[in-house]
Amino acid sequence: MFAVVRTGGKQYRVAAGDKIVVEKIGGEAGDSVKLDDVLLAGEGSDLKAVKGLSVSAEIVAQAKAEKVIVFKKRRRHNYRRRNGHRQQHTILKITAIGAEKAKKAEAKETEAKAAPAPAKKAPAKKAAPKKAAPKADDKA
Repeated sequence: MFAVVRTGGKQYRVAAGDKIVVEKIGGEAGDSVKLDDVLLAGEGSDLKAVKGLSVSAEIVAQAKAEKVIVFKKRRRHNYRRRNGHRQQHTILKITAIGAEKAKKAEAKETEAKAAPAPAKKAPAKKAAPKKAAPKADDKA
């Protein structure tokens, strides 16, 4: 199964097991990321509905691209400026395509984690005193 996802203003065609280089996404190596902006999904030539579909990926590394030299020059004006730039990017490994299976597994894990914790009782709140209604002045 393949999907077309959008991240960092660019679109990528991905399948399970692919490695892609995208614009920087926050996180450490080994963290999992969910890409929710799925534009197209399918298997072979058959397309599938993308509503609620997401792609899960694992961050392999945070890296920098090759240096790009920016050189500005104006002839006959003794104007030269040289700057360099290294764009930061993230290397992702696509682990799964599809939200339903992943959501069910995550829901089970969160329920298992929440079940052993004892329920805490909140202290009883005292009722606030009622304010007296304003008195009507007799002006006759």
